[in-house]
Parts: sequence; structure tokens; C-alpha cells
Amino acid sequence: MARRKYVVGNWKMNGLTAALGEAQAIFAAAGAHPAVDIALCPPFTLIGAMVAAAPGAVVGGQDCHAAASGAFTGSIAAPMLVDAGAALVIVGHSERREGFGESDADVRAKAEAALSAGLSVILCVGEPREVRESGDAVDYVLAQVAGSLPGAFDPARLAIAYEPIWAIGTGLVPTVADVAEMHGAIRAKLGEQAGAEAADAMRILYGGSVNGENAAELLGAGDVDGALVGGASLTAGKFVPIVEAAAGLG
Repeated sequence: MARRKYVVGNWKMNGLTAALGEAQAIFAAAGAHPAVDIALCPPFTLIGAMVAAAPGAVVGGQDCHAAASGAFTGSIAAPMLVDAGAALVIVGHSERREGFGESDADVRAKAEAALSAGLSVILCVGEPREVRESGDAVDYVLAQVAGSLPGAFDPARLAIAYEPIWAIGTGLVPTVADVAEMHGAIRAKLGEQAGAEAADAMRILYGGSVNGENAAELLGAGDVDGALVGGASLTAGKFVPIVEAAAGLG
């Protein structure tokens, strides 16, 4: 099945109102590549402003709470993201799993809440360096997939992002063969849990030190349907070449 390439920028805890010009430049340039789906996930404070600044663009959140409302000071519920204009949300990013102690069960609950609210979801999985070096990376990641995957979902609204923790923001990148092996294993696991048709339809993104120089090689690997991009998504100058690389493979 031909799956559309999908390139998503995660701005993390970066971006003030002055950065909206970069978002406008990114979306404007992306318009030249209609075969690639593009989204940006800024801090919650910029979602509404980015939606207003770039009409028709796909904007998302970086996390959500599993509850629709309640006494959870500082948290953002999925319906709040929808209300702000978001179309998707990232859940299970390693910076949430590692820094905030989120379990697979937590991630699954967040994904289910987001889907119920009408959002699309990018569900992140990935192994730390010691697991990669021990040779257990595939088993580790597949266990995350098994524990984090919602019980029922529309495959068109759920993507998996494989982000080896040791490659995020470090400049270290796994080999193309390693990426292809992991993505193939994830797709096989999705087939076991969700069925072959759903697994074939779902997009699996790679994330971890993706840039304009390595994007074509990484995105050309087997079962890689796009990229979840961190630091390189903050400016059009760095993000657009990744979009162009994806377009060249479409």
C-alpha cells in the first residue's frame, strides 16, 4: 500500500509569538510539496496563534492528559487542544516517559483520550542507549508498542514514531539498516495487534537527529513513512529540506 509521507515538527519547549513567522514560512514552502503531509507541534501557548497565522495548516499539541477535565493543575486535556485548533497530539515522547515517569499504560490512556476527542495521534516509542548496546532494542520497543497501543482506533488517525532515545538531539543516528529493521518489526507487531490491513495503512515515522543532510537516506529506508523532527523543525531553513527530501521519495 502506498502511504503518504508525513513530516512533523516538534518544537518542544521552544517558541514565542515572534517565532510564528518561521511557522508561516514552513507552511508556505510545504505548499509546493502537496504529496507530503506536514504538521507542526508548538508549545500549547502558540497553538491558537499558529492556527490563526497559517490558515489551513495542520497544528498539533505535544502532550495531553488522559482525563477530559479535572483537578490536574498545569495539565492540558485533549478537548482543550481541539478547542485551541489542534488537529493532532504527540503522546509517549521519550522526554515524557523518561523525565516524567510515564508508563506504557499512561501513554495508552492518553492516546485513547486524544482519539476520543477527535485528535489524530503520534505515539512515540524508542530505546535508551544501554538497551541498544545490549542487543535488546527490538524486543524493548515492541513491548512499548504492545503496551501503549490503543485498544481500538482508526489507522488513518494513529501513527507510530520510532525515536531511539540515544539519537534525540545528540547528532548520533542509527544505521539505515537498523532503522529499517526496527520499522519492519514495528509493522509486524502492529499486524499482530491490529490486523494486517490496519498495519499496512499506518504510518511509522523515524525521529532522532534528522536533518536535511540525512533525511533522504533515512526516509528511503524500508517501512519509514516520514519523520518526527525536533530541533531542525524550528526554522524553515532547516525543516524545509527535510520536507523536500520526503517529497523526492513520494
